Amino acid sequence: MCVFALVPILFVVSAAINPLGTLASTDLVPHGASLGNFADLFSNDRYPFARWFLNSVFIALAASFASLLLSMMAAYAFSRMRFRGRRVGLLALLLIQMFPQFLAIVTIFMIFTRVTELYPAIGFDTVWGLLLLYLGGALGANTWLMKGFLDTVPKELDEAATVDGATHAQIFWRVILPLVTPILAVTGLLAFIGIMSEFIMASVFLRDPESKTLAVGMFGMIAGDQRNANFGMFAAGTLITAIPTVGVFLWLQKFIVSGLTAGAVKG
Repeated sequence: MCVFALVPILFVVSAAINPLGTLASTDLVPHGASLGNFADLFSNDRYPFARWFLNSVFIALAASFASLLLSMMAAYAFSRMRFRGRRVGLLALLLIQMFPQFLAIVTIFMIFTRVTELYPAIGFDTVWGLLLLYLGGALGANTWLMKGFLDTVPKELDEAATVDGATHAQIFWRVILPLVTPILAVTGLLAFIGIMSEFIMASVFLRDPESKTLAVGMFGMIAGDQRNANFGMFAAGTLITAIPTVGVFLWLQKFIVSGLTAGAVKG
């Protein structure tokens, strides 16, 4: 299994340091080593890789954080409160998540065509518009995931805090959130990885080269006749693209591990 997982990574590393920078000249074991592909990646005027990188990291961080916060508040309401429409709302979220998001591409395209005419700042080819699109798509799954985790937290903690005079907001921020750090870390990591690698919606939404994300921009580098010539730059960009994901995972790993160990000795 380790060999099966590492061989593609070794091939990408070999292609990234391949001096010729073409697909035809790339082998599993590189013949020579050079950082020329990395230099060409950032100096090529046709492919603004640095801009794509910043766009992707900003959108992934902002969308994952915002969806995490909104989903957590929605999950708290569904888990702890009883109100009219609660059951219907939960079932609606579940049913909506059964359909892939790309089924709504035509509808989303028509909506944002009108939005672009009225509010260009959040329309096509804008970071903020794509951010809103990702934000809406992640709320349902995250809410259900967090709601199930919150149901395992004893409600006696809420009742004790209420007796002490705490409001719902104080219970949410000071009592509940510190106890559900592991699920926040897992959900945030999954949201970040999903947004960083998302291609279908971004390819429809983004058309201007300066507004593209890494997935859309790097696909254009190897599309058509450019696949062989630009493969070295594509492999170098792939390695750089992995840095934010690995960094976020290493940052959140301690929260995930601490939550697992705390749950193992619970009670």
